[in-house]
Amino acid sequence: MKSQFSRSWVSSKQPRKQRKYRYNIMLHLRHKFVSAHLSKELRKQYGLRSIIARVGDKVKVMRGQFKKTVGKIEEIDSKKAKAYVTGVELIKKDGSKAKYPVHASNLMLLELNLDDKKRLKNKDNKNTKSKGGTQKV
Repeated sequence: MKSQFSRSWVSSKQPRKQRKYRYNIMLHLRHKFVSAHLSKELRKQYGLRSIIARVGDKVKVMRGQFKKTVGKIEEIDSKKAKAYVTGVELIKKDGSKAKYPVHASNLMLLELNLDDKKRLKNKDNKNTKSKGGTQKV
């Protein structure tokens, strides 16, 4: 099996090939793995189930020792597909605090950072097509 990333890779049922794809993918495509679920209100509003998380989004931690913690995303590590949230910190033995990485799948987006106007522009176009809108006869 080739060790390099293949742009023509579509899918495979084999877990080893799925893992290989995720491991070897390029960084500019890897940011898609940092997507999180939307809250019920946002899901209704935008017609989407999940969206790529960004710095400034308000999130709620859904799993792990920091469950139910609400904060804003401070930093995103696309290489590890992890996000750093305010208020999610480990206290070390010497009393200092360290940021704790949370996997994006364990987050729920409560508010979106809409500084970038194009963030949801493309999503709206896709939704109208997929919802089975009216077809011209």
